[in-house]
Amino acid sequence: MSPDDRRTALIEATLPLLLEHGRTVTSKQIAEAAGVAEGTIFRVFDSKHDLITAALDHAFDVEPFLADLRRIEPDQSLRPLVSDLVTLLQIRFRGIFELMTAVGMVGPPTAQKHTLHHREEAAAIMAALLAPHAGELDVPVAEFVHITRLLTFSGSHPHLSDGRILTTDEIVTTVLDGLHSKGS
Repeated sequence: MSPDDRRTALIEATLPLLLEHGRTVTSKQIAEAAGVAEGTIFRVFDSKHDLITAALDHAFDVEPFLADLRRIEPDQSLRPLVSDLVTLLQIRFRGIFELMTAVGMVGPPTAQKHTLHHREEAAAIMAALLAPHAGELDVPVAEFVHITRLLTFSGSHPHLSDGRILTTDEIVTTVLDGLHSKGS
C-alpha cells in the first residue's frame, strides 16, 4: 500500500470512530478499525492529534460535495431538482453537525478548505442548475439559492431547529409554495 493510500485508509477508519468516541478515540481503536498495527499510525502521522486533524480536514473538504452537486440531473422539473439540491445540502450539513458535536467543535476549523470561494462555487452550481427554471420562481435564482441554503442549514441543525429537523419535502414545499394561512 502506498503511503498516500495508507494515510487515506487511516483517515477513513478514524472518521466513524470520531463520531462514536469523539476525541477520546484511541490509537489502538483506530489501528484495529484500519486493520493495521498501532505503530503504523505513527509512521504515517506524527501523533494521534495529527491524524484526528487530518480526518476532520477530510470530513470538511467541500470538493466531494461540489462533485455531488455537479452530478445532479439537470434536465428535470423544478420540484425534483430542488429536492435533489436540498437532499445533498442536508446530507452535508447534518454530517458536519454530527461530527462537530461528537468532537466538541463549536465552529468549523478556521484554516479550512471550505472558504467563501467554495460556498460561492456551490451557489453557482446550484444557480446554474436552477437557471432554466427562473421563470417558475418568484425571486431571482441567486436569491432562491440563498434562501434554500439558509432554510436547509437551519432546518437541518438539531439546535437551531429545536430538535425538529425539517424533512426534505418540508423544505422544498416551503421554498416553492410558501407558508399559507388557512383560507388563503
